[in-house]
Amino acid sequence: MTYNDKVVRQFVVMTVIWGIVGMLVGVIIAAQLWLPQLNFDIPWLSYGRLRPLHTNAVIFAFGGCALIGTSLYVVQRTCHVRLFAGGLASFVFWGWQLVILSAAVSLPLGFTQGKEYAELEWPIDLLITVVWVAYAVVFFGTIVKRRVSHIYVANWFYAAFILTIALLHIVNNLSLPVNAFKSYGIYTGAVDAMVQWWYGHNAVGFFLTAGFLAMMYYFVPKQAEGPVYSYRLSIVHFWALIGVYMWAGPHHLHYTALPDWVQSIGMVFSLILLAPSWGGMINGVMTLSGHWHKLRTDPVLKFMIVALSFYGMSTFEGPMMSIKTVNALSHYTDWTIGHVHSGALGWVAMMTIGSLYSLIPRLVGEKTMHSVKAVDMHFWIATIGIVLYITSMWIAGVMQGLMWRAFNDDGTLTYTFIETIAATKPYYVIRLLGGLLFLSGMFIMLWNLWKTMLQRPAQEFAAAEPAHWGEQR
Repeated sequence: MTYNDKVVRQFVVMTVIWGIVGMLVGVIIAAQLWLPQLNFDIPWLSYGRLRPLHTNAVIFAFGGCALIGTSLYVVQRTCHVRLFAGGLASFVFWGWQLVILSAAVSLPLGFTQGKEYAELEWPIDLLITVVWVAYAVVFFGTIVKRRVSHIYVANWFYAAFILTIALLHIVNNLSLPVNAFKSYGIYTGAVDAMVQWWYGHNAVGFFLTAGFLAMMYYFVPKQAEGPVYSYRLSIVHFWALIGVYMWAGPHHLHYTALPDWVQSIGMVFSLILLAPSWGGMINGVMTLSGHWHKLRTDPVLKFMIVALSFYGMSTFEGPMMSIKTVNALSHYTDWTIGHVHSGALGWVAMMTIGSLYSLIPRLVGEKTMHSVKAVDMHFWIATIGIVLYITSMWIAGVMQGLMWRAFNDDGTLTYTFIETIAATKPYYVIRLLGGLLFLSGMFIMLWNLWKTMLQRPAQEFAAAEPAHWGEQR
């Protein structure tokens, strides 16, 4: 028996390609914030249209391909079986690429629902639903036909990610179509806002956290060549995280028309969320116990340990920013942008990159990537880029918050809004530099991926890894 890794390889390649595309769009809009004339007065190059293209590309194209690809790899190895319904798995790949291409065309043309992370119009939403159901059938079908009774914890996190995203997507995108390119949501007013941020925050919680924790629980022990630090803690981490995360969304709506008690619930559950988040972070970091010396020679582990560090930092920062008195300063400022990217670049992207660097050689039957030095170079370029990005946004955000709440003795505002923009522009330059560095690292990864996959003829790929490896205990 050999594993079905063709679809995994396809998703891995497109993860890197879509990562470059999404981050390139991010660099373009970062440059536009510094020099607005870079939109060249072309509507489909305007910031308002490219920004949702950037978020959809990095979350659903880059992150989505990484999650689906790694889940189909991990579920085979931990269940000791070939993928269920291989033809359907191929449909999932091509269907997901069609979703991404549809988004890449429709968003710059201005077709949008105007909802954060849920901008795509109803025909694309229906396509996403069909592809997601097919993905769930493949994943859970493989779980059902497993040859071992035990279900490894990574599969629990992948399962939670698949089921919860389905629920979020359907409920938040209930709408009434007007024509093929426009629809109106069924919710109104404060209810619409509450449903949207129930979706929006849990898209972060289950798309950008639970799925990548599944990666962490498989690839960190695999790369360290040792067991998870505490399997019991991983199970506690799982149930605590999914039990608490669903309630934290209202913290995005402090000081709005949302009822005050709902805002407070969001704040309280966000603070509680710190415990399971740090439990998972500690579990991942401590998995390297007895293997710390490998960090000197293994840049893949460097990616993973830095990703876990950023996970811990961003899951401390998020609950802190949900406290109403802190949120009064941070809301609507670039501090939020810094927080989002400490999670998106520091945690999600670094864990994805580390996992792919661990996975790619195994897909082609090699021990390491073509160039370990290039992996190390990528690590340092990406890390420096992240630090420049998030520190500039932290400083800019706190400065903006303080300037907006500064009053003269007669009660008038000390600064006009345009003065805060002028004061922020130097930090936009630093952010642009950080983004360029991170993007350049992705080009290094693409080159290394290409060279690694050329090392072995395609007909040998299928038998690259024997089908007898069991899950980490």
